[in-house]
Amino acid sequence: MKYKDYYATLGVARDADEAAIKSAYRKLARKYHPDVSTEKNAEERFKEVSEAYETLRDAEKRAAYDELGTHAQGQDFRPPPDWGSAFGAGAPGGAGGEGFDDIDLADLFAGFGRARGARAANAPIPGRDYEAAVRIPFEAAYHGTELELDLGGASIDDEGRVRRVSRPVKLRIPRGVVDGQRLRVPGKGGEGLRGGPAGDLYLDIRVDDHPLYRVDGTDIHVDLPLAPWEAALGATVKLPTPAGSVELKVPAGARAGQKLRLKGRGIARASGNGDLYAVVTIVMPTVIDERARELYAELAKASTFDPRPQFGGS
Repeated sequence: MKYKDYYATLGVARDADEAAIKSAYRKLARKYHPDVSTEKNAEERFKEVSEAYETLRDAEKRAAYDELGTHAQGQDFRPPPDWGSAFGAGAPGGAGGEGFDDIDLADLFAGFGRARGARAANAPIPGRDYEAAVRIPFEAAYHGTELELDLGGASIDDEGRVRRVSRPVKLRIPRGVVDGQRLRVPGKGGEGLRGGPAGDLYLDIRVDDHPLYRVDGTDIHVDLPLAPWEAALGATVKLPTPAGSVELKVPAGARAGQKLRLKGRGIARASGNGDLYAVVTIVMPTVIDERARELYAELAKASTFDPRPQFGGS
């Protein structure tokens, strides 16, 4: 019998958990499925990937496969004595492993679990999980929103079959979601069989950038442009926030880069809202009339302020 390294085929470690094996299979199935792949050896690679997954996805088959030991890819080998009977495989080969010479490894493992499968023929089967990428505006993420998804399109199931899924689903996106967040929607995946529960829908959230606001965790930052005299003397300005405009008091002597905190006006969380920070920027007038120029000149003469102390004086 020729050895096939199923772990290497899927590109996972021998101690990989079920989730890692499933994830690796899905990635390779999408790449090599003959109906969608442009790879030259797609059909052959897809068969190899499917064969590996069919063995490693099943706990009993995987345990039996691991008992075969580790060999070089394509190396001739014999299973240990009484290996087949030890796992209830009903496979040929008693003591000494006789009768395995003309058997393909895939055919050997295909016979596993038949009796178990017959007993479980009427057992409920859970529905499959779906995954969808959702892009929403910043305001919808901040306030929460409702949307309707069309889950139509081609998908590849765990057996590698391409099938069409077309089902509109209404969803509620909670307030406070952020870019890159993954949401689980229970029961909105594939339908179960024989009374099995429906699968779940997983949403990969992408939030559009906003021209004013920048999100950092649960905090929001917004630039606050001030005229030089507003920064020097202090002012009360109208500041937009995602929850509505507020009157913000700017203290005298505000400096560029200073952050003025508005507590609780950031991203909403069950454990408490984040904060909003108004980041001061100083904006010079683009046009200076004669009177303004005279005032700047008077200020320059009267002021002892040195903006460049690190230079060691003028």
